[in-house]
Amino acid sequence: MTDLLTDTADGITTLTLNRVAKKNSFTTAMYAAMADVLDQAQTDAAVRVLVIQGHETIFSAGNDIADFLQSPPTTLEAPVFRFMRAISSFTKPIVATVCGPAVGIGTTMLFHCDLVYAGDNAAFSMPFVNLGVCPEAASSLLAPLRMGYGRAAEALLLGEPFMAEAALEMGLISRIVPPTEANALAQRQAQKLAVKPMASLLATKRLMKQGQASLVAERMAEEGTLFGRMLAEPAAREAFSAFMEKRKPDFSAL
Repeated sequence: MTDLLTDTADGITTLTLNRVAKKNSFTTAMYAAMADVLDQAQTDAAVRVLVIQGHETIFSAGNDIADFLQSPPTTLEAPVFRFMRAISSFTKPIVATVCGPAVGIGTTMLFHCDLVYAGDNAAFSMPFVNLGVCPEAASSLLAPLRMGYGRAAEALLLGEPFMAEAALEMGLISRIVPPTEANALAQRQAQKLAVKPMASLLATKRLMKQGQASLVAERMAEEGTLFGRMLAEPAAREAFSAFMEKRKPDFSAL
């Protein structure tokens, strides 16, 4: 069974995370495949809307840690950074649904989606500090802009989960629905978008994001460079070792 399912019909490309047994955790191969899907959808005139969805019990647990440690992103050309650039620069509407946990990039990728519908079981977290690294996907820029500095500081410095109600109040998501209804709602909204004039959709999204594109690209590159460097430092080594050994990390000397 493939870890990603892709379907295109009636102007909508739907990308489904399909690694539920591994909590939809992302591997290097999945990042490369998702970047390819985004690139293809961007250039295909028949594709008018992109939908990204998971399972009603889990959106994504973030990186597959074993795969991540085996193939860490040491350059900005790594598949994970390719995916981040592709989703951040995607000019067509992106609709996402989130049910269950959305950890790390499972949350930060949502800053680049236009409509996000969450199940009432959704839990968002950005635990980068707890792993001895820094934020990614320009979340250090976009989280304060979207959520306000105080709430972004709680989410990024403490790395603790926040639930769907808080995400709605912060403006990270558009609506909360029962988990069994989330993917169907996303498809209905995507169908509404797909029959609207494409030039108007593209212009409106571009105008709403105007002035951010260069800042996002700059911040993403800065975060990526720092992230790669921090991976080799003692705090990250301790955090990932503790994770693999199923113990609490000890940062007292770091």
